Amino acid sequence: MTRDGQAVGAVGKSRPGWRPDKLRQQREAHGLTLEGAGEQLREVARVAGLAVPAANFQTLWQHEQGEVYPGPHYRRAYCLLYRATEPELGFRNALPDEARKLQFTASSEPHNGAHVLAVERALLQLAPGTEDADGQGVQQRVLDAWKRRHTGGDPNKPTLMMVGGYAGSGKSEFARFISQLTGWPVLDKDPITRPLVERLLVEMGSEPNDRHTDLYREKVRPLEYQCLLETAYANIDCAISTVLSAPFISEAADPRWMRRLINRCEARGVTVAVVWIQCDLDTMHEYISFRSAARDSWKLQNWDTYAAGIDLDLRPVVPHLVVDNRLGAAISLTDQVRQVFGTVFQ
Repeated sequence: MTRDGQAVGAVGKSRPGWRPDKLRQQREAHGLTLEGAGEQLREVARVAGLAVPAANFQTLWQHEQGEVYPGPHYRRAYCLLYRATEPELGFRNALPDEARKLQFTASSEPHNGAHVLAVERALLQLAPGTEDADGQGVQQRVLDAWKRRHTGGDPNKPTLMMVGGYAGSGKSEFARFISQLTGWPVLDKDPITRPLVERLLVEMGSEPNDRHTDLYREKVRPLEYQCLLETAYANIDCAISTVLSAPFISEAADPRWMRRLINRCEARGVTVAVVWIQCDLDTMHEYISFRSAARDSWKLQNWDTYAAGIDLDLRPVVPHLVVDNRLGAAISLTDQVRQVFGTVFQ
């Protein structure tokens, strides 16, 4: 595995829409040498809390010559450095309507308009996935929570935002982004349950990274989600807005499970906002490979088998919003919002 994002040249050259010359043009337009660009790439990644690339001049030269396609952490750092999207930097073709979705919207706050514009630009990714989903309402609640985070009080009812999607889709990144904007605590299934799950699997005769056998799916997985939900209910019962991050593959497709969750929240005056992270197989594979988590080893070693079980058209059975993170588009925007706010998000 090449953690520094180095793919073989033949693979990179087959990337639809890849224009290495645009990367060189951006660097020259900013008056940077290869060495200078490398220094700034490392710094912008460090400040943003991303994996810091080696970014030596030989690697950057290979990117600009089209010999090596930049890995995910390089692309994120390049987008931050040049304040641009992946299509603008020539890494790929734009998604349908992507240019339209990324247009700035008007701001009603002249004192910090640049910050509001950056947030609104990213929140436009919260698009209705069903006709009855209140996309604008959820966007407004997030904006209100952010604006009032530093002025005291939020006029909206508490919100439980449930962020789901397949492994490597970007759900944890997006959940943290919402949490950083609003101050709502984020509850991520893996950090909350992993030590218990690993010990339980070993005690039951399996191995700690088992996430694919019937033993895990039938005996352990339900307990993971029970722990996650009980933790969330502790916040809900106190009327604390909360962001949940987990795949929710089976749960989102189960009308009874979803209805029980919504009913319990509504009984306590808490609004449920369901967000589904849409992604593509290539991007999920790339991000799973890059994070190198032990629990993903089976997926990577048996990718074709694992991918055959992924339904890219799967959506929650209740009104929901969709974040289009195909080709990493949405996560690139959240990176840029963090950069605009600088130390506010540190």
